[in-house]
Amino acid sequence: MQQNASARTDPREIRAVYDVMAATGNSWVTTIPDVCNGRWHGIECTLDTSTNLLHVVSLSFGVLSDDTAFPACSSDSTISPSIAKLVFLRRLFFYRCCSGNPRPIPPQIGRLGARLESLVLRENGHVGAVPAELASLSKLHTLDLHGNNLSSSIPPSLGNLSSLQRLDLSNNRLSGFIPSSLDKLASAIILDLSNNDLEGEIPGVISSLRSLKKLDLGNNRLSGSLPDELGRFESLLFMDLSRNRLVGGIPESFGRLHTLQDLILRENSLSFTIPESLGNITSLQVLVLSSTNIAGKIPTALGRLKSLKVLHLENNKLHGSIPREILALPQLCELNLARNSLSGPVPVSREVATKLGARLRLMNNTGLCLKSPLKHDGVEQCAELEESFNNPSQPSTETSSSVAHTDESIALLFFLGAIAYLNSKTL
Repeated sequence: MQQNASARTDPREIRAVYDVMAATGNSWVTTIPDVCNGRWHGIECTLDTSTNLLHVVSLSFGVLSDDTAFPACSSDSTISPSIAKLVFLRRLFFYRCCSGNPRPIPPQIGRLGARLESLVLRENGHVGAVPAELASLSKLHTLDLHGNNLSSSIPPSLGNLSSLQRLDLSNNRLSGFIPSSLDKLASAIILDLSNNDLEGEIPGVISSLRSLKKLDLGNNRLSGSLPDELGRFESLLFMDLSRNRLVGGIPESFGRLHTLQDLILRENSLSFTIPESLGNITSLQVLVLSSTNIAGKIPTALGRLKSLKVLHLENNKLHGSIPREILALPQLCELNLARNSLSGPVPVSREVATKLGARLRLMNNTGLCLKSPLKHDGVEQCAELEESFNNPSQPSTETSSSVAHTDESIALLFFLGAIAYLNSKTL
């Protein structure tokens, strides 16, 4: 921050910062005569040249890592209502600050609507409702309330935040339906409502979010079928709808999600056969369909997924043989086909078996066998193999199918609002 040596902070803002800092257990700040003159961690200011006054534009609390030096918070911290007096604030960040003294999110934050761009209240133990007043923050591009104990429904008025790019309400106890008004978040890149108690059907209208890259609705109580409209996303990279109560099949329209990299649908009651159209998602790197009650064969069309790294199809009702095309995928590093009814020789070379190692899981398929000297726990060796299985790299004409489940292999695509906050220093 460049500033005039004679510039001073607005006295009203100094008093407000004192109140906010004292509420977090950082009373030492009251010894600072001017909170903007100096390099005080967690406080950023900017100069209004027309008045020669410095204004507080960013406050950050809570230790993210050894690389950050934001002020720590005492176990009984609160967010002071005086926060509303910092009317020039652009960024407000609290991380693990109030968990020892659970309080609702102060509705006064809604008064910062003129300039606030990023609001991150992450893992603070906040209880109660998501304040409807937050819908007044018209300039907001990041709203991150992850990991609290919020227990209300999602206010439909959040759909009025037309500048919002990142909405993370995950890991709370939110209930009720997903508001269809969220389709108005035209700038949204991340929509994460996972690990709550949301119910009802997935509103197909959210497919109108053309810029969306991450959609995570996993681990809720959502029901109904997968909307065909979900195949209309133009920029989506990550979709997780796992651990819900969804039924039916995967819409053919999913084959048009040409940018999708991760598709995770595990632990639903979908009861379908794997559509060949999934082979059209050539950008796909992770496909997880484990414990979804799917049946039929594994389609050879999945062999077109040349970028696929993780395929989990375990704990389903798949039968038939394993397509050679699957084990010939050049990027494949994890394959789980356990607990199905697959049969026949496993078309895997020694080289591929060595590469996959323990990440190849075939157990509890009583009809499968392996050619000597290859061995795998729970899979018998074939007494005799046909010549056609001696070269597993050649494509087969047989289709088959499988099911998947993984947590460890799916890398986080985003570090949500915290990293967005740290990278948005555009004062």
